[in-house]
Amino acid sequence: MSSTPQGTHSLAFRVMRLCNPSFPVDPPFRLDPADLFVGEDMFDDPLVASNLSPLLSTHVSTATDSSDMSFADRYLLHHPSDAMGFSDLLLLPQSFGAIYLGETFCSYISINNSSIFEVKDVIIKAEIQTERERILLLDTSKSPVGSIRAGGHYDFIVEHDVKELGAYTMVCTAWYNDGGERKYLPQFFKFVVANPLSVRTKVRNVKETTYLEACIENHTKSNLYVDQVEFEPAPHWSSTRLKADGLLHPADNLSAGEIVKPPILVRSGGGIHNYLYQIKLSSFGSEQVKAKRSNILGKLQITWRTNLGEPGRLQTQQILGTPMSCQEIELQVLEIPSLINLDRPFSVHLKLTNHTEREMGPFEVWLSQNSPHEEKFVMINGLQTMAVPQVEAFGSTDLHLNLIATKLGVQRISGIMVFDTIEKRTFDPLADVEIFVESD
Repeated sequence: MSSTPQGTHSLAFRVMRLCNPSFPVDPPFRLDPADLFVGEDMFDDPLVASNLSPLLSTHVSTATDSSDMSFADRYLLHHPSDAMGFSDLLLLPQSFGAIYLGETFCSYISINNSSIFEVKDVIIKAEIQTERERILLLDTSKSPVGSIRAGGHYDFIVEHDVKELGAYTMVCTAWYNDGGERKYLPQFFKFVVANPLSVRTKVRNVKETTYLEACIENHTKSNLYVDQVEFEPAPHWSSTRLKADGLLHPADNLSAGEIVKPPILVRSGGGIHNYLYQIKLSSFGSEQVKAKRSNILGKLQITWRTNLGEPGRLQTQQILGTPMSCQEIELQVLEIPSLINLDRPFSVHLKLTNHTEREMGPFEVWLSQNSPHEEKFVMINGLQTMAVPQVEAFGSTDLHLNLIATKLGVQRISGIMVFDTIEKRTFDPLADVEIFVESD
């Protein structure tokens, strides 16, 4: 990548990208016509080989030459790697190539003196400019380059971790003395950073548990070997990655019997891989209430390597969920007997929780009266109103409610109400619970 300096200058910058070489692969256009009719394993049959030998005598004779790596001659393997079409050479990239988010951009910069005179006291600056910021990569102001002879050059390498999408500009500037005249040389080199992969997420809430689905799709032209996809939960949350064969906690980097954790292959041009995480609250009291009311779940950290081990790393933005409803006073069912008989009393274990920062209560708990359109077959056995003492801030108290069922089959416990006797407030009723009533 190069740019022509404005005006007449003795110096000029050349910017080149440092990339790992790749293995050249035999192109498919060297396909021999005989391969359309003859498979690579057909010569395993002696009868077929003898019938086709007159037609392919020239073809077979050339195959004995180990320097011929055409596709048609790979049925004679001189080395196991021959079948892959790789040669024993490495190929340097012929263009600047694609630059992706999460990679480390490494550039080799050369400032050349194309004049016939020596230049002195050269100060060089290299900066990366994006839409949001400007990052200084090199500054020789405190130790200028003494001189660059005629026809000579001064080279250096700069690196930058690419963390932003969009247009980039590398700004290279030089101040130098040219025959007693102080000159200023600015040059600009532009490139675009693309997204190597996309992350699609879906959040589902099941009672007190949140499930996060993450789908990673490869947008590059090369395979990505994903080392890690780790979910970093927000404060007061904990996460567990779910697998088909059970649970895998984030701390379990290696499974039993593994020395090195194998990477996940996400193929080029749209390959995908899916992950599933279980997210739960890990705090109690006031912190739990704050976490429930917030919709921030956490971030995904993704690391990968390309074919020749070049690393990449991405962090997603905060993944948002649906805030959980958190009432001031909450009534929950802890336990219901597994066996409930007709016309026999049974006890339901409940918990009354105060989610506020102040003491509340005392309370009264009762079963609301039947509505005109619905008849209830589960009722309170005994006193119709239960007194519950005060509950401290962010505290809870357990209570047992005696009930009795008057009809067989699947019935519903509904309409259990909580009333604050001081504030004269009635809170939302307990959610309906289904039970199965049996005969004696």
